[in-house]
Amino acid sequence: MTPDEINAYLDDVFPELNATRRAYLASEVGEGTAVVTCSAGPESLRPGGTVSGPTLMTLADIAAWVVVLAHVGRSALTVTTHLSIDFLRKPEPGLLYGRARLMKLGKRLAVSAVEIGDETGREPYAIASATYSIPPPDFRQR
Repeated sequence: MTPDEINAYLDDVFPELNATRRAYLASEVGEGTAVVTCSAGPESLRPGGTVSGPTLMTLADIAAWVVVLAHVGRSALTVTTHLSIDFLRKPEPGLLYGRARLMKLGKRLAVSAVEIGDETGREPYAIASATYSIPPPDFRQR
């Protein structure tokens, strides 16, 4: 799936994600990789003015989902079974990048690593790992 196809699909199966504004967008898809951006605005901030942990976790989860969808196709029932995140630095509001990489893609499970950072990708704000359960092919419609 291309980034445009993924964004249209997410709008269809998960309209709540960008219900108030287009904050999360798939911007790149490659062999075993995907990039999702998050426009972290005022609603994403915690006291002190940095981007909240739940915002970073959402970005990690969406980036992991996108990299799986990009490789298995439309499968709304592909779900998170594990998500672990380490917060490394305090990000300022603005555009964040969730760079996901497939570590393993099996028939029923996919494991990915996600690095969250700025446009340079030099010093990540957080790193995460996620495991997704992939339903059998007859459940992948929609």
